[in-house]
Amino acid sequence: MGDTPDELMRKGNELLARARGYAFDWAEEAVHRISPEGRKLARRRAERRRAAFLRIARRLIAATAAIFVAVLAAGFVLGPIGLGGLMAAVLAMIIAWVAIVAWSVRDRDMPPERFVQTDLAQLPQRTESWLEAQRPALPAPAQRQVDQISLALEQLGPQLAALDPREPAAIEVRRLVGEELPELVRGYQRVPESLRRQPLNGGLSPDRQLADGLETIGEEIGRMNAQLATGDLHALATQQRYLELKYKGNDAIEGGGS
Repeated sequence: MGDTPDELMRKGNELLARARGYAFDWAEEAVHRISPEGRKLARRRAERRRAAFLRIARRLIAATAAIFVAVLAAGFVLGPIGLGGLMAAVLAMIIAWVAIVAWSVRDRDMPPERFVQTDLAQLPQRTESWLEAQRPALPAPAQRQVDQISLALEQLGPQLAALDPREPAAIEVRRLVGEELPELVRGYQRVPESLRRQPLNGGLSPDRQLADGLETIGEEIGRMNAQLATGDLHALATQQRYLELKYKGNDAIEGGGS
């Protein structure tokens, strides 16, 4: 049985509203990309890609040189290695290259579950890299909040280098950056895509909740930066305003997917 005219009209309005929303998000993202902040972030991403490429290239060159030296040493000690030795050297080189590339990709794409094992000073960079990978699948307002958080995390990393990981302040930083932030994004990702733009129980949509939650986290990271800069570790360890995010943002988002 086909849809009634009213149902067809309703579905048409929903599709039109969704198309308008996507067009508005695209326009906002385009404006953001050409803004000074957007250009700065684009340069940072390009620099990070170049740095990652150079790290892999250096490892590949070092592994190739080590195998080449080993082959020369074997030839000097044992005599000509012959075709079999040459093939073994080529195979060893291919295995080394594959292992280096695989290890580099695995290291770059570390999941949040492994953040607990990450050195505190490296945690902001790990979280930023993970967020960067999630960014394309997020709505435009959330993408802009991710960009703001990326800038804040860049400033946070160097300040954590001198912080004792056993300090209560360090524990709070790790909880917010390594646990609460990824869980907020993952909670949103568990919501079916068809429901992300719809208000939940007359409230905010998951898209809006995600953007608001990321804004709260960005403000909290900024506060942490300021308190670390002034050495006010007591305030950093005791003020837990970000908890309102967990109960007002993340739980609501996850509830929308059930």
